[in-house]
Amino acid sequence: MIKLIASDLDGTLLQNGAQELNPEIYDLILALKERGIHFAAASGRQYASERNLFKPIADEISYIAENGAVCIHNNQIISITEIDRDLAFRIIDAIKQCPNCKPLVSCLNCCYIESGDDEYLYHIRHVVHNNVDTVDDFASIQEPILKIALLDIVTPQQSATYLRELFKNEIKVVTSGMDWIDFVPLHSNKGTALKTLLETLHLSPEEAVSFGDQQNDIEMLTLTQKSYAMATAPDDVKNCAYAVTDSVEKILKQIIKETPKA
Repeated sequence: MIKLIASDLDGTLLQNGAQELNPEIYDLILALKERGIHFAAASGRQYASERNLFKPIADEISYIAENGAVCIHNNQIISITEIDRDLAFRIIDAIKQCPNCKPLVSCLNCCYIESGDDEYLYHIRHVVHNNVDTVDDFASIQEPILKIALLDIVTPQQSATYLRELFKNEIKVVTSGMDWIDFVPLHSNKGTALKTLLETLHLSPEEAVSFGDQQNDIEMLTLTQKSYAMATAPDDVKNCAYAVTDSVEKILKQIIKETPKA
């Protein structure tokens, strides 16, 4: 019996570049809860950005943020992973050498971009809805670094290929939504965070369903007994899933229909 549903956001619940959820999803999540099924948002996004998206029901769900670097349940951190600082700054330096690439460094309560790019700052603050600050030098960041990302709207695949080869034995380089590339610690991902959440709730992967569309979803999709890749997902992601769908809401409605209230 299904007891937990975990879903990616960008490209999965948020289609075609959307930055706001269909309000119907809130009602579906509450209907799932009435049937004893818990919902977890699982994204490369910052925790604050995820909470903002789910504002009407923010305290009703769990959060896997920063590609699994942090997992929060009942407003408590149940797992957190940071990137080694020396490695982090080598990655940042490499990103800055790539044409068209704009780095973003995520810590628990804030993310950071370089000063002087007002358009990028506006996008991160008002479109993505991250808590964001600017720095003249990333080395001035004192907090633990949970994730490094880059935005490349011109040649994201070429940048990903180059950086993946450069850091292949030290960190994973994965696509994460439209034009975004994320650097994820080798032993930290959405799957490891979801496993921790399941253990916290005394549930098994056989009692969970997951949804995703990008490489940063693969470990989560392979963890749960049933998983759905989006129709727009690359073939390597589809091949990891139980099935393919064009709508998370459609599957949720099916689960609700088949599950009696608790």
